[in-house]
Amino acid sequence: MTVSKRVANAKSGKFHKGVHKRGLVDEAKQKKTSKLPVGPLMLGFFIFVVIGSAVLQIIRTATNPRELPA
Repeated sequence: MTVSKRVANAKSGKFHKGVHKRGLVDEAKQKKTSKLPVGPLMLGFFIFVVIGSAVLQIIRTATNPRELPA
């Protein structure tokens, strides 16, 4: 793939202009999203499963106190 010399020089100049500005990103240009790694629906489902299983385990233990889980 051949690139014209004018395009290559423009890209190179743009790169070299920003080399000394690395890490000094303007506050307005930074993304201000605080994304959670898990969506709220999945988090709610996970909490439902954990709390539901705990409640079922308590009910099972209350009805059959001699049969403790292994």
